[in-house]
Amino acid sequence: MIDYGLDLSTVPRERALPGLIAEGDELDAFVSAAPDWSRPTPAAGWTIAHQIAHLAAADANVLTAIRTPEAFDAVPKDADLDAAAGAAEPRSDLLERWRTGRAELAAALGDVPLDHAFPWFGSQATAVLMVPLRLMETWAHGQDVFDALGATRRPTPRLRHIAALGVAGRPLSFSAAQSPMPAEEFRVELTGPEGELWTWGPEAAAQRVRGTALDFCLRVTHRRSRAETALTATGEDAGRWLDIARVFL
Repeated sequence: MIDYGLDLSTVPRERALPGLIAEGDELDAFVSAAPDWSRPTPAAGWTIAHQIAHLAAADANVLTAIRTPEAFDAVPKDADLDAAAGAAEPRSDLLERWRTGRAELAAALGDVPLDHAFPWFGSQATAVLMVPLRLMETWAHGQDVFDALGATRRPTPRLRHIAALGVAGRPLSFSAAQSPMPAEEFRVELTGPEGELWTWGPEAAAQRVRGTALDFCLRVTHRRSRAETALTATGEDAGRWLDIARVFL
């Protein structure tokens, strides 16, 4: 099982799944209006078409994991090749494949039992984890598209699902950086898009991270460097975390 060190079951699927659907629909509306999908995005070598092709391929991979787990080992693991193959398709075909796959995935994630584990690249996942993971990836690659077109995206309360993954990904961040996981508790205080305060961890924790939910999500998805955000850290370990923060391997 992928272990993010946080009980994600505190966010019911019936709240997270509509967020995933809305995230895809919002990106769909934006990218469908973009006249040129060959425009480069911040991801080296990837155009807008590559970004959409990657999302379509990832959705298909989750469907394979849920429907035919015995076939998952044969799923291609080179994201660049998948993205390049999809980007070479006619735009209308790629768009329709992504739309169809999104709808099928949402239905599958809504139907699969919450405790049913399925394979996921060397580990296992459940719908409890996969729904926010797909939301996070859709949002992150959507950010690349918005950046490519010089557009500003309005933050939504859906960021809370991504922020929760970011907080849960602290052990993953230190592990990926080959750094020992600090034993001390952390406190995260983020301002949501409507001015509300989202918090994780003990109120008295000495290691603290503060800022906007948008900045935190941009940081943990590696869409912005720490210096490009207004996030603040209190404590050496908290500062180190912001330097190495991630939400995926």
